[in-house]
Amino acid sequence: MTLERITPRRTRVGLVAGGLGAYWPQFPELLPQLQASARRVAERLSGMDCEVVDAGFVSDEREGAAAAEKLRVADCDLIIGFLTTYLTSSMLAPVAQRSGSPVLLLNLQPTEAMDHANFDTGAWLAYCGACPLPEMANAFRRVGVEFRSVSGYLEDERAWTRVERWIKAAGVRAAFRHGRHGLLGHLYPGMMDVSTDPTLVTAQLGGHVEILEIDDLRVRVEKVTDDETKARMDLAKEIFDLDDSVVEEDFAWGARVSVALDRLVEDFSLDSLAYYHRGLDGETHERVGAGFILGASLLTARGIPAAGEFELRNSLAMLVMDRLGAGGSFTELQALNFRDNVVEMGHDGPAHLAISARRPLLRGLGVYHGKRGWGVSVEFDVKHGPVTLLGLGQERDGRFTLVASEGEVVPGPLLAIGNTTSRVDFGGNPGEWTDAWSAAGVNHHWALGTGHRVPELEAVADLLGLELRVVRV
Repeated sequence: MTLERITPRRTRVGLVAGGLGAYWPQFPELLPQLQASARRVAERLSGMDCEVVDAGFVSDEREGAAAAEKLRVADCDLIIGFLTTYLTSSMLAPVAQRSGSPVLLLNLQPTEAMDHANFDTGAWLAYCGACPLPEMANAFRRVGVEFRSVSGYLEDERAWTRVERWIKAAGVRAAFRHGRHGLLGHLYPGMMDVSTDPTLVTAQLGGHVEILEIDDLRVRVEKVTDDETKARMDLAKEIFDLDDSVVEEDFAWGARVSVALDRLVEDFSLDSLAYYHRGLDGETHERVGAGFILGASLLTARGIPAAGEFELRNSLAMLVMDRLGAGGSFTELQALNFRDNVVEMGHDGPAHLAISARRPLLRGLGVYHGKRGWGVSVEFDVKHGPVTLLGLGQERDGRFTLVASEGEVVPGPLLAIGNTTSRVDFGGNPGEWTDAWSAAGVNHHWALGTGHRVPELEAVADLLGLELRVVRV
């Protein structure tokens, strides 16, 4: 019995390579060399976990227009134009304009440098991909298309690292464009920053927000069988260590709700979920609302981020981090430690189990602080090492912003209260960092993921058309 991640839609990358057709009769050996370079680019791209739609090699503006139409129909998440040598801007402008997809231009010459003593004009032209870049940038600006490029040589790993960032960012953009995001229950009373207009999500990021009620889950909970509940408990025992505080009845209820959550996600084709329901006096809705954490953590680990307290923007931030391969756990500030110069942060679940420093623990809680209900909660420390925080803020005019900060999770004493607490060192005074982080426009919660991800988030912000604010001290 294993916990299998979902298989998200593969990022679709369009590729078109080109050069000036006037060169081919003048330099017969040039075109075959450039076409070989184009095949190498296609090969490298195919190894980056994306679907490549190759529109071929173009030599004039008419062939460029035909490639543009092929890529428009393909509905690519990112189009890469490979400048093998000089080509006119009229050859790529249609590609950039017609598809509506973001475009990345590649200038990758064959090797690190020319062999000047032995090169003639034809050999030099294979290294001339940089020549049209300024022309492309100016033309793109004038036709209203964003310009971005990567320059290097064919086997330049630094350049390919940058290319991979753009492909990952295109995957995030695609997750939003095609995404279905569940919003279940109601706002945690009084949390003004958490409130999000679902229309703004569609307007700025794309996709669809599905409004769900607690009864959408309740009816599914009631249909879960005892055998299904036991199977989910067995799965949880494989993944978690169980603390002595776990009450068998509460564990079974959390497992039952977990099975129902899986069905809810499947029935509504959800890619993320934000939820909260208060309930009253132990009635069924309150019990359902209190039983989320186990199932929400399992969903998050499978690539379907789930965030409590109705924090839609946080479940979206978690989705960004998950698609970047960083995990992304539901997180808030807990305390400042001025003796060790760390910020302690986490939450009472749900958590991204893939980034735990150890086997996660299920702890029984008699009360969820500030919330109604009781049950089991997830406890762990994020893997020690570099981490990135990401929040999706919102401005007065409704614009979303990305707010990020890089730090390092370090060892030390942690509370044993069923929370995903981590000690994060941001390289400075924790009070000054907290002031700067709060002033950056982040909301109450954010996603905590592994690795230093700001370079990738810069690409994400570019493709989403959002401002990225990076907090440093």
